[in-house]
Amino acid sequence: MIAPEKTELSASSGVTAGAYTVGSLIYTQKSLLTVMFWMLLGDLCLQIMEQLPTSLVPLQLRWATASDTMIGFITGSLPAILGIVLNPVVGIHSDRFRSKLGRRRPFLLGTTPLVIFALMGLGFANPIATILAGLTGAQSLSAVKVGWLGGCMVVFVIANTYIMQVYQFLFVDVIPARVMGKFVGCYRAVGALGAFVFHRYMFGQSESHTEVIYTVSALLYGVSFFLLIWKVKEGEYPEPPPRQSFVNLIRGYFTDCFSSSFYLKSYSLAFFFWSAIVPLWSFLVFFGTKPGQDLGYAPTLGLSLDAFGDARGWCSLVQIPVFFLVGPLVDRFHPLRVGMIGMLLSSLTFFANFIWVHDESTFVFWLITNFIAQAVYMGAYLAILPRLLPREKYGQFFTANQIFGFAGVALAPVLCAKLLEYVKDYRYIYVWCGTCTLFGFIMCIFLYRHWMRLGGDHHYTPPSA
Repeated sequence: MIAPEKTELSASSGVTAGAYTVGSLIYTQKSLLTVMFWMLLGDLCLQIMEQLPTSLVPLQLRWATASDTMIGFITGSLPAILGIVLNPVVGIHSDRFRSKLGRRRPFLLGTTPLVIFALMGLGFANPIATILAGLTGAQSLSAVKVGWLGGCMVVFVIANTYIMQVYQFLFVDVIPARVMGKFVGCYRAVGALGAFVFHRYMFGQSESHTEVIYTVSALLYGVSFFLLIWKVKEGEYPEPPPRQSFVNLIRGYFTDCFSSSFYLKSYSLAFFFWSAIVPLWSFLVFFGTKPGQDLGYAPTLGLSLDAFGDARGWCSLVQIPVFFLVGPLVDRFHPLRVGMIGMLLSSLTFFANFIWVHDESTFVFWLITNFIAQAVYMGAYLAILPRLLPREKYGQFFTANQIFGFAGVALAPVLCAKLLEYVKDYRYIYVWCGTCTLFGFIMCIFLYRHWMRLGGDHHYTPPSA
């Protein structure tokens, strides 16, 4: 096993020219590539797994005759509400935690089994709900299925909140800042590859092979993350601040994270972008395929699940070269500038989908165009936060940003569902997404101007509370 050398950096530390450093970790090019390999392998399997609650659970709920509002709540609002409650706890706890495994990996180790358990519960929802209905004498099997799916989503979200947050804290702790843009580009590209594999080879079989898809995805995820925990080493951390009462911790958290208008502007990007993307994940499948036509909605495109899965798969595949191209641009021009362009392009292409999609070919063309635009923004976004947020308290500031993102996720699916139920036309999902990303672009402009006043490229220092 190749692990980076651990040493304290000082004038006499003997760091060779060209070495890559982050905190007390020093990498050669070979050891840095090794760490990036294990991080990216974990991300590949994580992204395959992440497609299940966003792509399959809405269909499972629709097959159980759940309404759009119920689907939006379980797949969007419920995870967001739990995330808002849990995120500050995750950020503060992880930043202050110390152990032989470091401050991040213990949380990955403890919550990975729970994620696997929840995924298996979702995959075997039909037989389990049938057994439960028989044992309880429930008159509505559909209601039992919806309840079981909702319960499994609660377990999944609680455990996965730790996984997703701590994993992103970890790569800030172990990946040097000088290559962060390139790493984020690779991270996004590998994630897109995982989404392509799922939609191209698994999504079309989701109704007939639900249990197999969940089982394979859970095993891939579990094995890759246990390997990541074993192979990737954290460096030395300074001693955490003295223990405080829970009340003082929460008071300090809100004072640090929410008293500066600069940080509020940066958090707003997450709010508007996720307000657009999560409803798209939940409802686009109903515009592209047949579900909803029996509910009095406007005609949809009527694609088969195989055809829709192919279209979504190709969207993810074409994002891969974009992510690789965006990485060096982020390092050269600053992620905030690149992200601003990506947000504007996302908004414009959402509205283009609303106007010009009429059949399978136009659906595929404009969806791919939109996903390319999203890739420009997403390739820059994760590199924005390490450049703007204070590193010593990165976990808690990151989770404050996530609170805004989750607020959008909590509100948007239900509000968007109400819109769709009112207009009875799934095409309006594009209007919703285009409007949200347009507001996001406007906030990008305000944030950029504030960043320039704080020193911009050469003299920016994170503002203190």
